[in-house]
Amino acid sequence: MVIADVSATGDDNPLDGRSNDLAYRKEQLRRLQEEVIELEDLKTGVSITDLGLNDFRMDLVNYVKEQGDLSRYPTGMHAVLPADPGLGLVPGVIFALRNRNGSVNIQQLNRLHPYYLVYVDMDGQTVVPYTEVKRLLDLIRSAAKPCTEPILSVYQAFNERTQDGREMGTYSNLLTAAIRSIVDTGEEKELDGLFSGQKSSIAIGPAAGIDDFELIAFLVVEPSC
Repeated sequence: MVIADVSATGDDNPLDGRSNDLAYRKEQLRRLQEEVIELEDLKTGVSITDLGLNDFRMDLVNYVKEQGDLSRYPTGMHAVLPADPGLGLVPGVIFALRNRNGSVNIQQLNRLHPYYLVYVDMDGQTVVPYTEVKRLLDLIRSAAKPCTEPILSVYQAFNERTQDGREMGTYSNLLTAAIRSIVDTGEEKELDGLFSGQKSSIAIGPAAGIDDFELIAFLVVEPSC
């Protein structure tokens, strides 16, 4: 029994002969979906994915230490970076959004809830969905971290096309497409749950649309000149 206790997950019953590993894994997955992991609070082990997101969290902590509280910045700010298909950066926009309905996490797919990241191309097609948080953060980091100054060629092209930000209709349409992709993904998962026997909250009603989201910031991926 001592050997079983040392080698087990902590939930196994040595008299039963059946492992509760499934429940243990389900709890891990639930935490990965719903929480930004605090390493010191973990009781169920640390996965590679946990460490990956915690790495980004430490970047944020260090940035706040150097630059101060981010709440002093207005929402809706943007930056412009050149496209790099080799890195997976095609022309489009990466939006950072906040769901104003704090009780809603569509099918519990978003680990950053109530904040959402989603990447759409210039046709409004989803490049990276909000469910792939680490991939989105990796793209942003690989593109932005080497840059210490604005890149003249890309922000000038953006300013010319938008008349220095006065003509933003194209990006408003892309924002609508990004939000629609979040809601559509949630609805699709809800319907899948109905047919698979999983618990579904479709009767409760997921976020209805654009009015449920606030634009926090966006990163324009400008076509390379």
